[in-house]
Amino acid sequence: MSRIGKHPVSIPKGVDVAVEGQTVKVKGKLGNLQETLPGEVLIALEDGSLAVKPREDDKRGLQMWGLARTLVQNMVTGVSDGFTRRLDISGVGYRANVDGNILNLQLGYSHDIKFAIPEDVKIVCETPTAIVISGFEKQRVGQIAAEIRGFRPPEPYKGKGVRYGDEVVRRKEGKKK
Repeated sequence: MSRIGKHPVSIPKGVDVAVEGQTVKVKGKLGNLQETLPGEVLIALEDGSLAVKPREDDKRGLQMWGLARTLVQNMVTGVSDGFTRRLDISGVGYRANVDGNILNLQLGYSHDIKFAIPEDVKIVCETPTAIVISGFEKQRVGQIAAEIRGFRPPEPYKGKGVRYGDEVVRRKEGKKK
């Protein structure tokens, strides 16, 4: 039994939710999201909250129950509060800056990496070594953070590279004589 799926999704003020069959549409101050949920679950809008229940108690229905509830929760949270992902850059000469809608990364290669910032995501460089990615769609924010991190992942010997703000890099011991 899904422990996540049992809890209804509360809808905060300023968020409008519409359920049409398996499609859930969420509208809030930050944007609009729409998701078609798996056919193994039922979605019901009842007194200010969304309840998700499995159609049948088979294995697939119970698996999709928690997934569908989490997808709906992420949509509601995204349009009301938004999501933020922080990246930290460490290394001598490694830095980043935003120029219009281009993120310019200097990560120790012979050339700068120019990353085009999508329209639905906001990227800010608080300092030359800190990047903050924010948006209303959780999957999109995480994907863009992963793409930027992929240009120079942290290496285990000196810890140089781009890492998530909450990531801990396990360091290895170097060569011994």
